[in-house]
Amino acid sequence: MIRNYRAADIDQILAIWLSASIKAHDFIEYAFWESKISEMRDVYIPASETFVYEAEGEVVGFYSLYESNLAAIFVTPNSQGEGLGRVLINDAKNRRESLQLTVYKENAPSIKFYEKHGFTVLGEQIDEHTGHLEFIMEYHS
Repeated sequence: MIRNYRAADIDQILAIWLSASIKAHDFIEYAFWESKISEMRDVYIPASETFVYEAEGEVVGFYSLYESNLAAIFVTPNSQGEGLGRVLINDAKNRRESLQLTVYKENAPSIKFYEKHGFTVLGEQIDEHTGHLEFIMEYHS
C-alpha cells in the first residue's frame, strides 16, 4: 500500500536509500553515500513530498517529488524485481502531468526502467558532487 510519508518512517527510508544507492551505483564510493545521509534526513526528505510503499508494517520502498522532479525512487534490495518500482513510479506519474529526473549514465538498469515507463532522455550533464555523467530524463502524460 502506498501512503504519505510520516516522520516515524525516516530510519527505514534512509536504510532503503543507502542500501539501494550502494547497490545501484557501484561506480561511486560507499563513503560518498554515507556522507549524504544527514542531508537526506535534514534537507531533502523534509523539502519533498514523499510517499512510501508499506507491506506488512514495513516500509519497503519510497519515492520523493520536489515540484515536477522525481527526486528519489528506491526499493529495498531484498524486494527489487517484485514490481514495487512499477507501482511507485505509476503513482508518481498519476500525481504530476510531467516529471523530470536525473540518472547516472552508468546505471543502465535504472535507465531501462525509466524508459520502460515512458521517460525519454532530454540531455546530459555532469553531476557536480561525483563528477559522473548523468542523463536528464522526462515523462509527459
